[in-house]
Amino acid sequence: MKVTKIINDRNIKNIFFFSLMVFLLSCQNIEKKNMEKTDGFTHVDWSKNAIIYEVNVRQYTSEGTFAAFEKHLPRLSKMGVDILWLMPIYPVGEKNRKGSLGSYYSVKDYKAVNPEYGNMDDLKRLVSEAHKLGMHVILDWVANHTSWDNKMIEEHPEWYTKDSLGNFVSPFDWSDVADLNYDNKALQDYMIGALKFWIEKADIDGYRCDVAGLVPVEFWDKARAELDKIKPVFMLAEAEEAKHHKNAFDMSYAWDFHHIMNDIAKGKKNANDAEDYFIKNDSLFPDGAYRMYFTSNHDENSWNGTEYERMGDAAETFAVLSFMIPGMPLIYSGQEAALNKRLAFFDKDTICWDNIKLEEFYTNLIKIKKKNKALWNGTYGGKLIRINTSDDKNIFAFIREKDDNKVFAIFNFSDKKQNIIFKGDKFTGEYTNAFSGEEVKFSPKKELELEPWGYFVFVRK
Repeated sequence: MKVTKIINDRNIKNIFFFSLMVFLLSCQNIEKKNMEKTDGFTHVDWSKNAIIYEVNVRQYTSEGTFAAFEKHLPRLSKMGVDILWLMPIYPVGEKNRKGSLGSYYSVKDYKAVNPEYGNMDDLKRLVSEAHKLGMHVILDWVANHTSWDNKMIEEHPEWYTKDSLGNFVSPFDWSDVADLNYDNKALQDYMIGALKFWIEKADIDGYRCDVAGLVPVEFWDKARAELDKIKPVFMLAEAEEAKHHKNAFDMSYAWDFHHIMNDIAKGKKNANDAEDYFIKNDSLFPDGAYRMYFTSNHDENSWNGTEYERMGDAAETFAVLSFMIPGMPLIYSGQEAALNKRLAFFDKDTICWDNIKLEEFYTNLIKIKKKNKALWNGTYGGKLIRINTSDDKNIFAFIREKDDNKVFAIFNFSDKKQNIIFKGDKFTGEYTNAFSGEEVKFSPKKELELEPWGYFVFVRK
């Protein structure tokens, strides 16, 4: 009786759990469909197959100025970069400053240029030159907090968050900044005006919005609508929330997958975890949402280590992967020069450009992405369909197909050589190796050998 009762209880629990999961997935799908139907904006056309490049102006050159960075524009254009994301270009607060130069994200004045970088004319010239080369420029926007010496604190103390004793507070342990209170509508109006200022004054093309999840989505929705009245913009949220894609943001961070890649490189996760991520992503985010994939950025590099520290020999593998999966790849300043040091966050620490040895590597990846429609962003590209193999734990193989274009990508997520057999027939056909140009024919039960952390990208002929 006890055994029977336990089995029955387990069955009841399983039935309940299954019913709950079906209900939750149904709710997610309903939300997803509603989001797709009510999107309040259309992606700018130039973003459909774009690559984004993060520019750390302070550390990019020994001068650390717009003018000095401007000299790199032809090189970046030749690589194929489309979107230049400039880290915060505003004056940095001095009160409670960290380090000798302070945090880029401690904004003293939302409508001024950091004099260390140059002046407004220098910025306008940089944007203009980028536009001439077919690139677009977005600014980093820090909406959630200001420096302690931002004039807003004295002029509008009611715009700030305060504790029970009436004292201004910092978000988290960010002691160099004061938290803003978006319950105040006047603050929202000011911020929207400041966002409009840079589009009207410098002709920038959108924003990357810092800690977007700490600011009400209603504000972002309103801001996007107002900015699009001036010109169609591109908006990137430093967040990973589906609701941001409804009316405000074109793209959001794929933090979860970044952590999965780090864990795979350390042997803590495997190819099946990667597949689970994309299944979850497709259930939560609308089809048109761009997700941003990366092996490094300013936060990861400075605080968690370079891609080589975190990923070791797998760094190149995951860089290639970031260009093949559904989403937009990010290149951080110096990655094309195989940057292998943590850049100081609060002090001067110039990137070394003596040997830009990965420039051709990234140039080829960009060409492959742009040339193959299946790899484009959002609904412009094809969905990821996993191809099963004789070793699904270590091998992540998938196809993406759009119209008459098909890409077959294969990755070894292990530090050991793998001999594998493909299952099914969705991958069959004649292909060209995207890197070597070699022609290859895939038939059912095709065998293939991959080196440790090896990869192949094939394009259907």
